[in-house]
Amino acid sequence: MIKVSVMYPYAAGARFDHAYYRERHMPMVKRLLGAACLYYMVDKGISGRGAGTDPAYIAKCDFVCTSVDAYRAASAQHQEEIRGDIANYTDIQPMVQISEVVVERSEA
Repeated sequence: MIKVSVMYPYAAGARFDHAYYRERHMPMVKRLLGAACLYYMVDKGISGRGAGTDPAYIAKCDFVCTSVDAYRAASAQHQEEIRGDIANYTDIQPMVQISEVVVERSEA
């Protein structure tokens, strides 16, 4: 299992429409990825570690996918549509990281 993280670095004055991202973009990408994507999560940055500090990322999402190959095959078919939608919610250039999931959740 892998996780594809898409992170939007915080920048003062940058535009990010969280409602559009959450309600339109993410469900669209999930639909386009199909069976390659098991589920996704969306985070809204609210603060850095210290009180009153800016978050490192204004937003972040994680797609949990079956494999790198499955993710790449599914996303390659729809890159134009996915990337074309970015301008509808932000002017921030996203950063992407693909990780191997080694612990999905921990139990106390």
